[in-house]
Amino acid sequence: MDFESKYDIAATANFIHIHNFTRVALQFPDHLLKDSTKVVAALRKRLQSLTQPSVTGNWNETNIGLFVMADTTYGSCCVDEVGASHINADVVIHYGHTCFSPTTTLPAYFVYGKASISTADCAESISKYAMTNSKPVLVLYGLEYAHSIQQIRQSLEESSILKVHFADVPSSFMLPSKDITKINGVLEPASDCSNTSTISGASGTTYSMGGLIWKLPDGQSIDDYLLFWIGIDNSAFANIVLTFNVCEIVRYDATENQVMTDLSQQRRILKRRYYLVERSKDANIVGILVGTLAVAGYLHIINQMMELITGAGKRAYTLVMGRPNPAKLANFPECDVFVYVSCAQTALLDSKEYLAPVITPFEATIAFSRGSQWTGAYVMEFGNLINLPHVEVQNQEKEEEARFSFFQGGYVEDLDNQEHVEEEREREALALVNSTEKALQLRDNCNSLVHSGARSGAEFLAKRSYQGLNMPNENTSPEAFVIGRRGRASVYEDEKNKRELL
Repeated sequence: MDFESKYDIAATANFIHIHNFTRVALQFPDHLLKDSTKVVAALRKRLQSLTQPSVTGNWNETNIGLFVMADTTYGSCCVDEVGASHINADVVIHYGHTCFSPTTTLPAYFVYGKASISTADCAESISKYAMTNSKPVLVLYGLEYAHSIQQIRQSLEESSILKVHFADVPSSFMLPSKDITKINGVLEPASDCSNTSTISGASGTTYSMGGLIWKLPDGQSIDDYLLFWIGIDNSAFANIVLTFNVCEIVRYDATENQVMTDLSQQRRILKRRYYLVERSKDANIVGILVGTLAVAGYLHIINQMMELITGAGKRAYTLVMGRPNPAKLANFPECDVFVYVSCAQTALLDSKEYLAPVITPFEATIAFSRGSQWTGAYVMEFGNLINLPHVEVQNQEKEEEARFSFFQGGYVEDLDNQEHVEEEREREALALVNSTEKALQLRDNCNSLVHSGARSGAEFLAKRSYQGLNMPNENTSPEAFVIGRRGRASVYEDEKNKRELL
């Protein structure tokens, strides 16, 4: 496959030219940065052929600015609107794998890339499962294989395989979503690799996930289908496994040309997530990690999580730190659990190396809503939570009954209800004053660290054995300065004299 076809140079240049964009941000993931300069050169050459020359006969290349963006603030699958705003970009051209999360302020154009695949072998594998399985087959795939789906579809139609349904790819162009209640709106499928009759026309249930769209007829459920995934084992496939955990799923590895049926590792992730939900119920202090500044609705879901956490009688703090890692989160030992607000394909963090578990907004909704039970359904997109009705914490009884904690081995009572928030704030302010006074005093005995007893960051600081550099207040007169040691740390001058004497 040639270079210009892989990066859709002609279609991208035509898109920029038609919409008259003058400042274009080109976003590349790390593994594609090596081709960024070639892409810019090819785009300039193509734009030059599309643009009419000036009166002097020369094409002014400064009319269109192409800016390469790298080292994105958060996940490379999301459109980096923050980085694009630094150069006042009109549009973002996103290359490589994408989660297709809706943008907030800037339009975006997606170039998925074109991964190599044996269409004949893939069609044969799909045909085998369609003929031997009683369930109809729904084919889902990574966006990098969208270019070959039409050919696979035609091969199956020639073989008269009618029990196979394909998901479609929406348009590569995305407009910013201003209304948070419409961030889950279904885009129109692209005309080159889709069957529009499956989306429009007959009524049914429409699904949209990771840039794919498909519709099931009325009276049919997704559980009635066998899901056939074409692609590698990545975050997009993990979302499919977790979201449709009841369905039978097989994966076709295009790099190895073989079908994988063992999904025990992916199924084990769901058990791990349930464990984190149960552990989060005992948390007193919750940190809300901001994992995106571009996905539409992120501010709304942060406020929704704040209301949910405070309504459960817990203390919440909002943290913005870019991509989280164990070292960053270790700076906040007072947090018993973290809620990670990000796109669906970066929300699942393996928090085994973290001091505190990291959960998703959906898991937080289950953990911090009294009486809620996990039915097995799993929601990855936080946009689906925005449209859900809010939990009415004001109508809860004044005295709630104790709940059973699996980790503490008994019944426990949660912290104060919503009506005691003002008293909690006054008590936190008083604890902060006391901790400040203690920090200025010389204490004879070090306080032992009681992590579970702290209800706020101020209380946690007051109970820490180390609260920073303490200044004794017994003798307030200044001390006389003392001449320190001289030389290098390996051997000081006084140490040299001692060696000479020996």
